[in-house]
Amino acid sequence: MQSDLEAEGFGGDIRGLCCGQERRQGTGMYDAIVVGARCAGSPTAMLLARRGYRVLLVDRALFPSDTLSTHWIWPPGVACLKHWGLWDRILAGNCPFFRTMVLDLGEFRLVGEIPAADGTAEVCTPRRTVLDKILLDAAAAAGAEIREGCAVTDLLWSDGRVSGIRGRAGGEELAEHGRLVIGADGRASLVARKVGAAQYKARPAFTCVYYAYWRDVAPHLPGVHLRPQRLVFSFPTHDGLTVMAALFPREEFHAVRADPGRHLAEALGLIGDLAEPYQRAERAERLRGTGALPNFFRQARGPGWALVGDAGYHKDPILGQGISDAFRSAQWLADAVHAGLSGQRPLAEALAEYQCKRDAQFAPIYDLTCNMATLEPPPDMLALYQALRANPAERNRFFGTLAGTVPIPEYYAPENIKRIVAEA
Repeated sequence: MQSDLEAEGFGGDIRGLCCGQERRQGTGMYDAIVVGARCAGSPTAMLLARRGYRVLLVDRALFPSDTLSTHWIWPPGVACLKHWGLWDRILAGNCPFFRTMVLDLGEFRLVGEIPAADGTAEVCTPRRTVLDKILLDAAAAAGAEIREGCAVTDLLWSDGRVSGIRGRAGGEELAEHGRLVIGADGRASLVARKVGAAQYKARPAFTCVYYAYWRDVAPHLPGVHLRPQRLVFSFPTHDGLTVMAALFPREEFHAVRADPGRHLAEALGLIGDLAEPYQRAERAERLRGTGALPNFFRQARGPGWALVGDAGYHKDPILGQGISDAFRSAQWLADAVHAGLSGQRPLAEALAEYQCKRDAQFAPIYDLTCNMATLEPPPDMLALYQALRANPAERNRFFGTLAGTVPIPEYYAPENIKRIVAEA
């Protein structure tokens, strides 16, 4: 997530500009230029560089730096980290992980074990200051050229296709050319705007969100606490801190933004299960939040360009899927780019297949996210929650739908819901 309220990680003094001063004016052709070096961009650059491609990775931020985030990496995202050889680096930073979580509905609570997929059931919730630096360093170790503090201002075009980037770093203009420019620059993507990438399946923003880091919170089950028109998360992260986040209806954003501390405290006060864990807690850092939470798919490819992560597909943070989805789409895009650049198949055809795969894979979680982001569970969902109280096997599978380890269309098929409710 990004926000007009967020100032961290952008601008400031330029450090370590343009690895190799001689390349500032553009002295060659890259196979791929990746714009944006966080959860989608760094893995894409890493995966392409590991295959021997000449990759330039640029970001206006300096690393390590923070950014608005859901923090959650569900098992499919953890599986990517394991496959890429990065999971041990996450664990080395003492990032907490868990397999059990709670859904607190006020009148009762559901506790479940997340089913594994491909041997992976862990969930972790790292600070972005740690995670993004690990990903960036992995891209550099793979051979990608890294340029921090480099703001892309425009795209270069040649014969009707994107052929590179223009930017500014340390007060100097730069231009670089590439066979493919990949926008990994978030929901407000400059690359998407410059190429005119069309949106589809768009839905309005349903919620706004604020969160804070707390110290001295007593151990408790990570999870989600749903109340009328409110949803509260509480989960551990780095440095012994706990993240407490609250989602509010989007129409309340201006009121919440006027006094986010009070609204967070009031939301926390609604959750009896958190009264004791937070009894001696102190807020460790400033509040963070945003109301800019649109829901959309974007056209993901065109002549000389592609989009990955939030630049091409963005949704409400209520299910915390953004990082895991960014990892998966980075792998799919890197595979498609390799197929195209290696001559296995036409690049345009490979990128078109990447977009189709992304849309098909993410459509179920997108629809579920939009439904849940209304903060008003329909009667059939309330009946399901009630039925799950006495059905631990299906309760665990329910948590698996949130985690991405149980197929959503299969679980939420009307006949399956009726069966679960009837068995109760």
